[in-house]
Parts: sequence; structure tokens; C-alpha cells
Amino acid sequence: MNRIVLKTLILLLTSIAFASQADAQILKKRPKKLNAKALLAIERQRTDSLSSLVEEYRRRESDWQKAWYDQKEEKKENPRKVFTVDYTPAKADSLAEQLKLQQVDDALQNFFNDYVCEPTSFSSDASLDSLYTARLNAMVSPIHLPYNELVRSYIKRYTDGSGLMSRVLALAQYYFPMIEEELLKAGLPVELRAMAIIESALQATVVSRAGASGLWQFMPVTARAYGLEVNSMVDERFDPYKATKAACKYMKDLYKMYNDWSLAIAAYNCGPGNVNKALARAGGNPQSFWDVYWYLPSETRGYVPAFIAANYAYAYHQAHNITYSEPPMPIAVDTIQVSRLLHLGQVSSTIDVTTDALKMLNPQYKLDVIPATNKNYTLILPANRVTDYITRQDSIFAKDSVYLKEYLNPGAVAKKMTETTTIYYRVKKGDTLGAIAKRYRVTTKQLMTWNRLKSANRLSIGQRLRIEKR
Repeated sequence: MNRIVLKTLILLLTSIAFASQADAQILKKRPKKLNAKALLAIERQRTDSLSSLVEEYRRRESDWQKAWYDQKEEKKENPRKVFTVDYTPAKADSLAEQLKLQQVDDALQNFFNDYVCEPTSFSSDASLDSLYTARLNAMVSPIHLPYNELVRSYIKRYTDGSGLMSRVLALAQYYFPMIEEELLKAGLPVELRAMAIIESALQATVVSRAGASGLWQFMPVTARAYGLEVNSMVDERFDPYKATKAACKYMKDLYKMYNDWSLAIAAYNCGPGNVNKALARAGGNPQSFWDVYWYLPSETRGYVPAFIAANYAYAYHQAHNITYSEPPMPIAVDTIQVSRLLHLGQVSSTIDVTTDALKMLNPQYKLDVIPATNKNYTLILPANRVTDYITRQDSIFAKDSVYLKEYLNPGAVAKKMTETTTIYYRVKKGDTLGAIAKRYRVTTKQLMTWNRLKSANRLSIGQRLRIEKR
């Protein structure tokens, strides 16, 4: 017997039983003596109710049979329709982007959630000192993170509500996953990521007064020694990925030299020569930064305490009510290998990504040109634009005559990469020498030398400044 029919009969019998019970209840409640007319009315009501119920289940049986038949016929006509997946490369990029964002967010939150966020207001400084000490002790690391009054002053600096750590935390969402990966590959403690905070506050394009540049503040000589390209077209000190790899190599060499992380960190700031002098002047058998503290250059004395405080502030920012926003650049990115000359404008004018975003993701290209004539260079794109770039690559490179007129000759590019270019800038209202230096990635001292300025604070509106770019 058809299962649907069987089910229908069972439901019908069950309903009749319930109806009979209902009638019994009615009979219980009615008066003991009913006339024939009333009894006939009750009987007709019961019969009508059962008839309606039977018709309803007949109708349902018919609908069920029809639906079952239609579904069976549909499977015969379209056997693969059930397994069809709406998949496109662009959708895959979008899903990959969402996964990356989720992974980065989870990693960041998991790190912070490992620490308890107690209140920071206490009745005495001794209680606060005790709390800071306990929190630093909880951060078990190969790098000794001691607490003292100097460290406390830097903790206050990083957690005082100035907005510094908020900006750092926003940028950390983009930079720290990459930095941590490279540190782990090199076999180095991940706590060294805090050095990028005290070197540059995670500003990848920052230039110091002395000319050190990028996330890890390399001087040109040191940068070239560790394989970074520095010329008029490309400055890989501004490339976060390559600069981080170079910084890992440098820190590894420094640790081999001193076998102590506090001394290695100090040497990263002031150079091994100054640390060696401090060790010699300290006499005896100095073992750490704290043993040679008073013999180091003044700016280096605060470097290790600042490193400890930056680690503290990063780990315990929630305890100090420090919040942060999304980073200014997309977190989920991917790389494309470029094998021919390319201007960033060719990309931004073809696919949906702004030139500003491309510059932020690829700050190493000083003139917005990727000089890929003799070797490949890397272009970083938002992850959800990679497929668009690949599918429209011919259209992108077809614009080279518009954007690359002066670079189409490979010989001219090679010459450009080694020569010094002189440009001039007219001082505008509100300009400062430091801001102009930062904009053109030079130092204030260089601007003063090139323009024979005796004071960095004396600029006139309309004054022409000479800037030498290499």
C-alpha cells in the first residue's frame, strides 16, 4: 500500500477517535433528557464534522502525491541541478578576503583576551607598581621584561590617552601578522615586534632627522648591507615585508654578538660600536643593558625601557580603555609579480582601487613607477581585486604610452635609478621644514644643507627650497 495513503488512513482514524471523544464530552455535559430534535441536531453536527475532516485529508493526500510526483519528474529532467554551485573567481577572491579578515581579527583578539583587564585606579603607587610588575611577569618571554621607575614612565607615556597606542593598534592589524610570521620563521621572539612600535609607531613611510627610513628605520648603508634596494626609483626600506626580513637578519646577527636581548635591542638603536664602548667603560663583567645603562648614548638609555613599555601597552591596552579603529589600508591583500614597467596609475584607472590605496600598500615605489625592466617586482593589491587585475592585465599594460612616456626606454630607467634628481618646492602657508622633509622622504638636516638654512624654524611663504632626490 502506498505510504502516503497509509499515513492518511492513520490520521483519519486518529481524527475520528478524537471526534468520538469530543462527542462523549458533549454527551456528558448535556442534560440527561433531550428531545428527538436536539439529538438529531447533535448527530448531524458530528456527521458534518467527520465529512469535512475526510475531505480535508483527501485534499492533502492529493497535494502530497502531486508534490512527490513533480519532484520526481524534476530530478529526471535536471539530474545535476541540485549540485550546481554559483562559483566565480571574483567570488572566490571575496571569500578569501573575508577569511583573511576573520583570521586576523581572531588572532588579534585571542592575544588580547589571554590577559585579564583589571581596573588601573589604585589608592597608592605601590599598588600600581605591584600590578605592573605582575602583568609583566605574566608575559613570559625569552626577552627579560623587568619593571622599574623608568619602565613605568614609558608605560604612562604609551597609555596616557594621547592616541598613540590607538593609532598603533589600528595599524598593527595589518602589519603585525606579517611581522610575527617573519620573526617566527627566523626563530626570533615575537615580542620583538614592539621594536617597530618604538622605531616608527608602525608608520611605514616615516623618515627620521638622521635619514633613517621606514618601518624599521634603516640607514641607507645598513639597508644595502642586508639586501635592500635603495635608489631613485625604489627604496625598499619603505617595503614593510622586505624591511622586516632585513630587520630579522640584523637582530639575529646582533643577538649572536651579545647573547643578550637587552644589549642586542640597544645595539639596534645606537649601533654595535656604541654598545661595545659602553661595555668597555662599564668594566668588570657587564651582562645586560642595565649594567651599562649610564655609559650608553642618552637616546639609547630609553630604548629598552620603551621596548618593555610598548610590549606592555600592546598586551594590556584594554585595561587602560584604549580603543582602536580599522586600519587605513585593506587588511586582506595578495601579491602580483610584475615583469615590465608599470605605473600605479595604469592600475587604478583600470580596476576599482584608488591610487592612494596602491601607494599605501606599495610605498617602496618612490615615483609610483614599478621599474621592472631587468627583474620582477612585487605589486600588492587588495585581495578582492587580484582576479580583476589578472583578467584585465592587457588593458592595464596597454596604457603604458599614456603613463610611462619618459620611462619606455629601459636604458633611461637604468640611468634614472642611479642618478640624483633635483626638484624645487615653493613654501606655502602652514608649511614646516619637518613636514616638507617627510613629504619628500628626506631629512630636515638635508634640507637645511641643500638650502644653506641656519634655522629649521625660519621659512618664508613663497621661498623656493632645493630638494635632491636619489
